[in-house]
Amino acid sequence: MITSGRRISVVGCSGAGKTMLSRRLAQQLGYRHIELDALFHQPGWQPLPTEQFQQATRDALQGDDWVAEGNYSAVRPLVRERSDMVIWLDLPRHTVMRQVIWRTLRRLACREELWNGNRERWSNLFKLNPRQSILAWSWTRHPVYRQRYAEEMRNAPPSCRYLRLDSRQAINAFLANLRPVKPY
Repeated sequence: MITSGRRISVVGCSGAGKTMLSRRLAQQLGYRHIELDALFHQPGWQPLPTEQFQQATRDALQGDDWVAEGNYSAVRPLVRERSDMVIWLDLPRHTVMRQVIWRTLRRLACREELWNGNRERWSNLFKLNPRQSILAWSWTRHPVYRQRYAEEMRNAPPSCRYLRLDSRQAINAFLANLRPVKPY
């Protein structure tokens, strides 16, 4: 049996499964789900200015019983400071790339709305600039996030539990054995 925290941060490379895991966790535990992408990406893919993004994140993290997902450097210290558990999805790069390619193709084919009216663009499949292509972003950021979260985990304060999940099997086992923490 694994006991959850009451303020959970889920991090990892784009395509690792943060949203899927966060939604399942929030539903299973009865917690709020906070998707940082939804706060950051405004209509027309315009980014929320940093100070406003930080304030929106502070507001979203009020209280307990939440699962927040995302890797934004501008708000990572705020999320990390409030979290009592961090789940790091550290899947192999080939797994992440397979997942992000299928996810992107599904979103494109279904014209799925992501956040604030935004949708994936077909042209982004063919761009090499990571700021314009989720595929290039995932490929180039995978080693960056692996280094970042390994270091963050090594330097974690005792008040915050870190859990590194490195496979679909590990994620499924975690969810199968999860029990909510008793309120303080």
